[in-house]
Amino acid sequence: MRKGYLTGPALGALWLVVIATTVAITMSFSTGAAFRPQVLLCLLWGAVAGLIYVRYPERHAMARLGLTTMLGLSALTRFGPVLIGSETSLQALLVTVFAMAVVTHLSLTAILRDTPFGELTRHEFEDAVIRFCTGFGCIFFTAIVVIPFYVMVMTSLKSQQALLQNPLDFSVDLSQGSALFRSYTELFRDFNFGTYLWTSFYVSVLTVFITLAFSVPGAYAVARFRFKGQKAFSRSILLIYMVPMIVLALPIYIAFSLTGLRNSILGIVMIYPVTTIPVALYMLQGYFRGLPTEVEEAGLMDGLSRLAVIWKITLPLSLPALASVSLYVFMIAWNEFLLAFMLLDDPSKFTLTRGVTMLNSSEIPRQHLMAGAVIATVPIMALFLGLERFMTKGLTAGSVKG
Repeated sequence: MRKGYLTGPALGALWLVVIATTVAITMSFSTGAAFRPQVLLCLLWGAVAGLIYVRYPERHAMARLGLTTMLGLSALTRFGPVLIGSETSLQALLVTVFAMAVVTHLSLTAILRDTPFGELTRHEFEDAVIRFCTGFGCIFFTAIVVIPFYVMVMTSLKSQQALLQNPLDFSVDLSQGSALFRSYTELFRDFNFGTYLWTSFYVSVLTVFITLAFSVPGAYAVARFRFKGQKAFSRSILLIYMVPMIVLALPIYIAFSLTGLRNSILGIVMIYPVTTIPVALYMLQGYFRGLPTEVEEAGLMDGLSRLAVIWKITLPLSLPALASVSLYVFMIAWNEFLLAFMLLDDPSKFTLTRGVTMLNSSEIPRQHLMAGAVIATVPIMALFLGLERFMTKGLTAGSVKG
């Protein structure tokens, strides 16, 4: 197998199956027309392409471009890697031809780079295989993330009539203008989603403050003080996560019903920190242990109390960790569903996740449920992407002592 004339066709055949499947799925979702990869023809075309790309190196660009051009044009016939439905528009045909030709050329050039036609060294063979696996992994995991989100967004922009005509058509008519967003307008106008957003926001913020109020002194005590059972406590902080929340659901429901806390925002604000404090303690104690004790000892020698040292020295040095913990806790509280579903019955007190669940009904159009899911997803996604570097910095800042 460690021959270029065997490795090239093998990787080329497998890779063209990946490319053809990706192009077919992308075009089907974006146009609503029928596109289907033909596996046997993909293997054949890919094997020929792989052989050409190892036989003729990059300086023979015309041979490579000629092959990929033929491969792209073959999509117009029944003998191409992608079978196209007869109702497909001319624009979609041209995009498919261009995509197959260009993507195949660029990707095979990258995968089979510096792969000779004859005998391969172990390094050259492994390098080509790793590049193939890397490309496949990027496409596969990107598809897992992007496809559900794309389907969710496109469905939220469709009308009930369009969904009934073809539920698998995920294209949209941009000529409708602002009418595309009627599902979102109706959610805020008729389903009180503005209140749900506000409720989820301030509940999440309160959860962050309560969690930090308990976890900062607790994590500092575990990291700095010596007391009986310290190591056991430190190692058992996350034991609460070994107990599934569904096991605690019934006791929590009974206790909150007896105390009058069920169906109240106060009850939600009280129970959410119970699920977030352990993970915050675990994250912060590791960071506090990484801070140099000499800085705090210097503050004590200057006459500061222990609380003053924490407030004036430790916390300013721990801002990256506090920011990452706050973001993580905020995301947990924002996305929490089980407790909100179990404890809240009054629609005026619903959190966003509880409000989205209300839309899962046969009486409510499906596009409204998808629009609610988008509203619940986009803010936290934007927050995470915008503050990701601070979260990464905070999580790794305490990994090296001193």
